[in-house]
Amino acid sequence: MVMSPDLDRAVVLGDEEAARGHLARICFKTGPPALVGVELEWTVHDAADPARPVDRERLREALGRHSPVTLDPTSPADELRRGGAVTVEPGGQVEISAAPRSSVAVLILATEADVAELRARLDAAGLVLGRSGIDPWRRPRPVVETPRYRAMRCAFDRRGPAGRAMMYSTAGLQVCLDAGEPDQVAQRWAAAHAVGPPLLAAFATADRHAGHRTGWASARMATWLAIDPARTRPVWSPGRAGADPVAAWTGYALAAPLLCVRGDGPDWTAPPGVTFADWLAGALPRPPTTDDLEYHLSTLFPPVRPRGYLELRYLDTQPGPQWTVPLAVLTALFADPATTRDALAAATPVADRWRAAARCGLAERPLATAAAALFDLALTALPRLDLPAGLHDDTQRAIRRRRAAAERGHR
Repeated sequence: MVMSPDLDRAVVLGDEEAARGHLARICFKTGPPALVGVELEWTVHDAADPARPVDRERLREALGRHSPVTLDPTSPADELRRGGAVTVEPGGQVEISAAPRSSVAVLILATEADVAELRARLDAAGLVLGRSGIDPWRRPRPVVETPRYRAMRCAFDRRGPAGRAMMYSTAGLQVCLDAGEPDQVAQRWAAAHAVGPPLLAAFATADRHAGHRTGWASARMATWLAIDPARTRPVWSPGRAGADPVAAWTGYALAAPLLCVRGDGPDWTAPPGVTFADWLAGALPRPPTTDDLEYHLSTLFPPVRPRGYLELRYLDTQPGPQWTVPLAVLTALFADPATTRDALAAATPVADRWRAAARCGLAERPLATAAAALFDLALTALPRLDLPAGLHDDTQRAIRRRRAAAERGHR
C-alpha cells in the first residue's frame, strides 16, 4: 500500500493528457488483494476536565520523540514500536497510521500495541483519547498552524463554519484495502462506496458537539457534507455505476478547485475557484508538476479515495478498543469476490443515502436493513480472516450485537 518510489515527482505536466496519465499510474495499483491498513484518529482531552483546551506545547511534551514535525520542527518523528506513524491534525487530534499488514489479525495486534503506547504517553501527561467522531465538549479552535492549514481555513470559510468544525473538532477511522486484480477493481471500488452509508449509520458515534446534541447521528460526516462538494462528494454513486474508476477519479481530481498552492512563504492561499485543470491551462504563473498534482490529491476528501489502494474514510472514531469491529467487518466483506459482490448488491439500494445515514443513523429503516444484511455477510466470511480464537469470538459477538441493533432499527 505504498506508492511507487521510482516515479519522478518533479516532472512538469504540459497538459491534461499528461496529468490523466500520471493519475492512472499512481491511483489504482492492481494485483492480488494482500494488504490491509488502518488509520485511527482521536480528539485529545484533559483527563480531569475534558472541556479544557489542550495546547500545542502540552501535546508536544506528551508525544516526545513521536511528535510530527508540524508540531515540533526539531522532532525525529519516530514511529511507535510496532510501526505506527503519529500525526497531529489542526485541532490537536492525534492520529496513528498503522503500517499495512498481510493479515488483519497481525494488524490488530500491532496497532493495539501502538495505541497502548500512545495512551501511556498521554496518560503520563494527564491526557486521554476521545471516544467519538466529533469533540463532545469543546468548540472548534486551532492548535497546529501551518501554511496548508491556514489556506484550508481560508478556502472553507468562504462556504461557512463547517470547515472549521471538520478541521478542529472531528476524528475518524479509516480502513485501507487493496484495489485488487484488474478484473476486480470496478466491483471493489463500487462496493467500497456502496457499503459506506449503512456502515456509517451502524457505527455513528458523533451526536454531541461543543456540549450540545446536534440532531445528527454523525455530526462528523455532516461537517464533511457541508464543506465543498467538489472535493468531498462521493466519486461513485448508483447513477454512475458504469463509469470506469480511473476515468471517474481523474475527472473528479482535475475538476476540483485548488485548496492551496505551495510556496516558499507562509501564504499558500489558492485563487478562489481555480481548478487543477485551470492550472494545467495556464491559470497560474508557473505550470504544475507531478508533485503538485499528488499534493492536490491530498486535499481531496471523498468518502473513498484511491491512493494506489482504496482509503475508506467514512467511519467515525469508535470508543476504546471497538475500532477493531468495523475494521474486521470491512475486511470480511472484501475477503473474496463473491462476498464483495453480495455486499454491493445488499448496499446498492441505499448507496446514495449519505446524508440520511449521517442524520438518522439506524433509525432510517432502509439503512438498518442494509446494515443487517452486511453484518450477516461479515459473520459468514469472518472465518476467512483467520483471527486467533479469542479475537475471533470477541469480534463475532461484537458484530452480532451490531446486527441486533440494526434489526431493532429495521423494526
